[in-house]
Amino acid sequence: MHYSKRRERHPARRVCRPETPPQPPQSSVLENIQQLGQVQTPQLESNIYALTIIGQIEGHLTLPPQNKTTKYEHVIPQLVAVEQNPKIEGLLVLLNTVGGDVEAGLAIAEMIDTLSKPTVTLVLGGGHSIGVTLAVAGDYSFISETATMTIHPIRLTGLVIGVPQTFEYLDKMQDRVIQFITRHSKITEEKFRELMFSTGQLARDIGTVLVGKDAVDVGLIDEAAGLGRAIAFLDSLIEERKGGESL
Repeated sequence: MHYSKRRERHPARRVCRPETPPQPPQSSVLENIQQLGQVQTPQLESNIYALTIIGQIEGHLTLPPQNKTTKYEHVIPQLVAVEQNPKIEGLLVLLNTVGGDVEAGLAIAEMIDTLSKPTVTLVLGGGHSIGVTLAVAGDYSFISETATMTIHPIRLTGLVIGVPQTFEYLDKMQDRVIQFITRHSKITEEKFRELMFSTGQLARDIGTVLVGKDAVDVGLIDEAAGLGRAIAFLDSLIEERKGGESL
């Protein structure tokens, strides 16, 4: 007869390990330091969306990596989101651009113009070349006293075939820009063409440089002011729109 001993089962011992304290969100802190140069950024739930257009507007061609650029394929989805988001009631466009791709600039300007929400533009530093089109695309435009705007004819880069069709295409593109600017500002087409083809101001080109209030005097920009005035005016447009909807 065989006797088998049952092995008694003992409950498994729990190994107590010291709990690790929760770590601070280092990734967000490092990202703020890398992107903005500071540890903490002011947080505010705002009904105004600020869109910055800086450097050179990049269109169909990729610019060198050392260039500061605004890519139109990044800006267009932002504008679509502004239109669709019910929490955003107004758009503030901050401009400091040297210009860039004409078709990309016109595409962004057309989207800003056709937004159903109040839009205010503010030129800081510079709003040159196709940046002029963006500056006048909103419901009301501002320029700081030290900001400049350069108005000049459209240039083509790369291979240009010297045939009448090329110059006709260039002339039509230039007309598109002029018509958009004159429709969205107080400047006349004759005055704008006069500034565009002026000689003597630019060393190696034709055109005109407008500084601050000069852009207001010719009717290109509505008002010379800064950020505080631009936001206050946008708030008034938002309240006016709310009042109109409630009637």
